[in-house]
Amino acid sequence: MNKNEDYLRLLSVFHYVVGGMVILFACFPLIHLSIGLLMIFKPAFMDIKPNEAPFTMMMGIIFTLFALVFILGGWTLGGCMIAAGKYLSRKTRYTFCMVIAGIECIFMPFGTVLGVLTLILILKEDVKALFE
Repeated sequence: MNKNEDYLRLLSVFHYVVGGMVILFACFPLIHLSIGLLMIFKPAFMDIKPNEAPFTMMMGIIFTLFALVFILGGWTLGGCMIAAGKYLSRKTRYTFCMVIAGIECIFMPFGTVLGVLTLILILKEDVKALFE
């Protein structure tokens, strides 16, 4: 094994770890989801007056939709990061790994570091040759 293969294996492990962290942090909006569902289905539990029920229903829908978007988006991104880690270790799907590394750069601080290091490594010509 040369150095680049060691680096790919190490980046693969970091993708697993950061992907798991993203999935974990994407579970935090479950609190908003439960509050939104409570506002929709049990407004009496929240001591809502009858004249405020339509507003409460609308706020519950907004809470629920935003929470679902963030949860599903985070789980999808985390799954893609874990898949990219698997593909880096197998040295397959070069374009997928590069796209996920670019998307990771948005999420500071861990995603940025991981994405930049991944891009720096897989853009080298000898590493690109390992993927073929």
